[in-house]
Amino acid sequence: MTQKTVHANPNKNRTPRHRAREFALQGLYQWLLNHEDAGAIDAHIREAHGFEKADAEHFDALLHGAIRQAPGLREGLAPLIDRPIDQLSPVEHAALLIGAYELNNHREIPYKVVINEAVELTKSFGGIDGHKYVNGVLDKFAAKVRDVEVDDAKKH
Repeated sequence: MTQKTVHANPNKNRTPRHRAREFALQGLYQWLLNHEDAGAIDAHIREAHGFEKADAEHFDALLHGAIRQAPGLREGLAPLIDRPIDQLSPVEHAALLIGAYELNNHREIPYKVVINEAVELTKSFGGIDGHKYVNGVLDKFAAKVRDVEVDDAKKH
């Protein structure tokens, strides 16, 4: 029996958006480690098994948007983390970039969904407690960039 690819998250009911986030995380991981061109990473990821089930438009927005906006996203995240951002694991770093990008640029996605998705990515691909770190940082980031939405949620 041959197996095409074993995925870190065995849940077969992943949505196309979640799959897009998984592929974007993989692309950002590659970018963080190898500093490759975003176009080359994009082309490589699109050839990966299962990409056809991902929301390609959202993948594009996440990968290219997070790379393009990385300096500003890192600047916004820096006061919320306990060490220089380049000392984070690449998975945590990539998940934070995705989460911060979505919080800033995709207001149509509820902030709790953005945070939960970043946490799930970190659980699937990261270290043991990385998801707790990502959750705490993005919770603080959301309070800064989506203060009205966060305040409203706390009232209910």
